[in-house]
Amino acid sequence: MTARKINKAKLIVATLLLGFAALLLYQFGLLVMVIWLSMRNPGSSAFMNATLNQLRASDPRAELEYRWVPYEGISKNLKRAVVASEDANFTDHEGVEWDAIRKAWEYNRKQADRGGSKRRGGSTITQQLAKNLFLSSSRSYWRKGQELVLTYMIEFVMSKERILELYLNVAQWGTNVFGAQAAARHYYKTDAARLSQYQAATLAAMLPNPAYYDAHRGTRYLRSRAATIQKRMHMVEIPK
Repeated sequence: MTARKINKAKLIVATLLLGFAALLLYQFGLLVMVIWLSMRNPGSSAFMNATLNQLRASDPRAELEYRWVPYEGISKNLKRAVVASEDANFTDHEGVEWDAIRKAWEYNRKQADRGGSKRRGGSTITQQLAKNLFLSSSRSYWRKGQELVLTYMIEFVMSKERILELYLNVAQWGTNVFGAQAAARHYYKTDAARLSQYQAATLAAMLPNPAYYDAHRGTRYLRSRAATIQKRMHMVEIPK
C-alpha cells in the first residue's frame, strides 16, 4: 500500500471517529435535556416553535394559545380519553409497541398500493412526546431512528405519570392551540380539570389532525369517533 493510500485510509478512519464522537455527544446532550424535563416544565417544544414560525410567515403577530397545567389539574376524563384513543397499553409497554408499528406499516403499504390516502400510525404516547418535544414533523429514517432513541431515554428516566403530564401539555389541539388547558378554554370555555367525558373524548378524537378539526368541529366522523372513544374510556388504565 502506498503512502498516499495509507494517508487516505487514516483520514477516513479519523473522519468516522469524529463523526461517531459527535453523535455520542449529541445523544448525551439529548439525555441531559430529558433528565431536565423530568423535573422542569417546558416553556415550549420543537413542534410548537416550528408551528409558530409557520404561522408568523403569513402573520408576524401570530401567537400560540398555551398554558401549562399540572397533572392534578387535568380531568381524569381527558387522561382516559387520550390513552384510550392514542395508546391503550400505555401503562404496560416500555415505550414502543413493535407489533403496532408492523401492523401500521402493512396497512399503509396496502393503502399505497391501492392508491388510497389514509394512513395509520403505530406510535405510542411516549413516541409522540419525543417527536413533539425534540424533533420535526418531517418523515425520514433518521428522524424515526432518533425518535426511538429518545423514546427509550424518556421511558428510562421518567415515570408514566410525568410522560402523560408532558404529553397532555404539549400536544397540539388546534391551528395555534397547544396543551390541555388551552384546548379546554378554546373549545369549551372551561378549564382542563372540568372537562366532561364527551368533551374529553372529542378532544382526543381531534389529536390526529388538530388544525383540520379546529376549522371543522362538527363533522360526522368526529362525533362518531368521540362516541367510540367515550365507550372505551373505562377500559384503560391511567397513571395514578
